[in-house]
Amino acid sequence: MAVYALAFIAFSVDLAKRSAAVSSAEATTAPGVAGESSAAGAVAGGTTTLTRISARIANDAATPYGRSSSLRIGVSLTVLAWGLHLVAAVLRGIAADRVPWANMYEFAMTGTLLIVTVFLIVLTRTDLRFLGTFVTGLILILLGIAAVQFYVEVAPLPPALQSVWLVIHVFVASLGTGFFALGFALSFVQLLQFRREERVDTAKPGRLKFLKTLPSAATLENLAYRTNIIGFILWTFTLMAGSIWAERAWGRYWGWDTKEVWTFIIWVIYAGYIHARATRGWRGSRSAWLAIIGFAAVMFNFGIVNVFFKGLHAYSGL
Repeated sequence: MAVYALAFIAFSVDLAKRSAAVSSAEATTAPGVAGESSAAGAVAGGTTTLTRISARIANDAATPYGRSSSLRIGVSLTVLAWGLHLVAAVLRGIAADRVPWANMYEFAMTGTLLIVTVFLIVLTRTDLRFLGTFVTGLILILLGIAAVQFYVEVAPLPPALQSVWLVIHVFVASLGTGFFALGFALSFVQLLQFRREERVDTAKPGRLKFLKTLPSAATLENLAYRTNIIGFILWTFTLMAGSIWAERAWGRYWGWDTKEVWTFIIWVIYAGYIHARATRGWRGSRSAWLAIIGFAAVMFNFGIVNVFFKGLHAYSGL
């Protein structure tokens, strides 16, 4: 968590530098007092400066591990934290002599590990380092809650969990959550960007100036859509695998258990998100809100249903 916190700071410094660069460029666009020609020259020069700064920042962002020292440090620290995180999960599995995802603490540890894994893998194909603050911040919150509220000692598996489906079902669910988390971060930034673009049309300035250096809302929306589709495919398999496991453990495929119902609700939300965007033309803020609601349902399923609702899936260990 300490290393993730340092990565969070480095990514935050990068966003602060972006905002400072934009503010500096905007300051040079203010009209002077020496007449119309001076004002026009200032505006033209300022616009050129803003274009030059934006192009430089965009070029840095487009280059993997490019010239931005804060981004390079943030990514390096995230990789280091991921390595320590992986060692912690493996050692927990060795201590328990099983896969390390049989209770709330272990699922939180493994689930956050997979969120970071998905983020780092996607970075090798698409430069999303500007999401570093959002991803590492989410990881810090989830790991903090797990360490304070969910920690339990290693314990033997209940009979119903002694199955190969524990490996398959929970791992795929965790991996799907990783893609949903990345889709959530993209949708959240998309919503901010969409509102900034609306304010630009109405000549109302915004406070989050770093958004000017990020991809457009349409680009962020397309990235979120592609990411959430992968998560939806994995979640569909999770639902199917869970039904098969339920039949083997309890003699029925579906029993309206609270956990089963919420898993299905999450599937319906993301199915609606994909369908509405693909066939009904739901673009912009509406698609972003659907994705955010979907991830909120995932977090509710994990943090509330597992702890406060009784049922056959009460394996929190608390």
